[in-house]
Amino acid sequence: MVKYILRRLFYSIFVLLGVATIVFFITRLTGDPVAILLPADATIEMVREMTERLGLDKPLGTQYRIFMGDLLRGDLGTSIRYREGTFMLIMERMPATLMLAGSAMFIALIVAIPLGILAALRQGSAADRLLMAVSVLGQAMPVFWIGILMIMFFSLNLRWFPTGGFGGLRHLVLPAIALGIRFMAITARLLRSSLIEVMGTDFIRTSRAKGLKEKAVVIKHALRNSMLPVVTVIGLQMGNLLGGSVVTETVFAWPGVGQMLIQAITHRDFPLVQASIILLAGVFVLINLLVDIIYVFIDPRISYN
Repeated sequence: MVKYILRRLFYSIFVLLGVATIVFFITRLTGDPVAILLPADATIEMVREMTERLGLDKPLGTQYRIFMGDLLRGDLGTSIRYREGTFMLIMERMPATLMLAGSAMFIALIVAIPLGILAALRQGSAADRLLMAVSVLGQAMPVFWIGILMIMFFSLNLRWFPTGGFGGLRHLVLPAIALGIRFMAITARLLRSSLIEVMGTDFIRTSRAKGLKEKAVVIKHALRNSMLPVVTVIGLQMGNLLGGSVVTETVFAWPGVGQMLIQAITHRDFPLVQASIILLAGVFVLINLLVDIIYVFIDPRISYN
C-alpha cells in the first residue's frame, strides 16, 4: 500500500505539470492584461513599462521556462491585480470553497443514500418511478439555473434565506443545496442500480436462507457490496463539486476560490488563474488517491502492489 501511494504521488506530479502547461498557454489566448490595467489614454511608454514589468515582453517560450522554473521551486507567482502572492490569496479563499463543496456533498449523501435504498427495495413502485424522474431532472438542470430559481423563491419571495454572501448557516444552505442537487441525483440512481444487482446475487439468497432479518441482509451485506461504484462516483463528483463551485459561488456571491477565479479571468490576471487551477487540480488528485485507499476498507479483496 505504501509503495502504491508513493507511486501515485509521483505520477501526480506529472499530472499537475501537464495541467500547469495547458493552463499557461490557454491563459495567453485570453488577451493582454496591460490593456485592462492601464487607462485608455495610456502612452506608449506606459504600455512598454507595464509590459516589461509583467515579463510579457519576453518570447512565449522564455515566459514558459520562467513559469515552470518558479513552479518547481514552489513559487506560484504574484497576482497582477492584487500584487500579492497567489498562494496566500488562494489559501484565504480555499476554506470557503471546501466548506461549500463539503456541505453540498453531505447534503447530497444524506438524501441520496436513503432514497437509493428505498428505490431499490421497492423496484417498480410509485416511489421508485418518482425518484428516477427527480434524478433525471436533477441531472438535467444547470447549477446556475437552480441557484437563480432558489434565490427568487426562497430569498426574494419567502425571505427565508439571504440572496448571497458569506456568514452563518443561513448563507450556506441555498448554495450548498444548489451545488449538491446534481450529485444527489447521480448518487441515488447509481446506488439503486448497484443495490438491485447485488440483491439478486447468490450470497444474498443464502443470507436470507440462514434466517437473517431483511434489515441485516440489506445493511450488512448488500449495501456494503453496493458501495464500491458509489465511492468511485463520490471521488469523481467531488472534483465536479469543486468545478461547479465556480458557478455557484458567482451566483450566490460566495467568497471562495471559484469567485476569485472568475474575477481573475475577467481581469486577465494570469498568475492567479494559473495558481487557482493548479491548486484545485491538486485537491482533485488527492481526493482520487483517498478514494483508492478507501476501496481497500470497503472490499478487502482489493489490494495494491
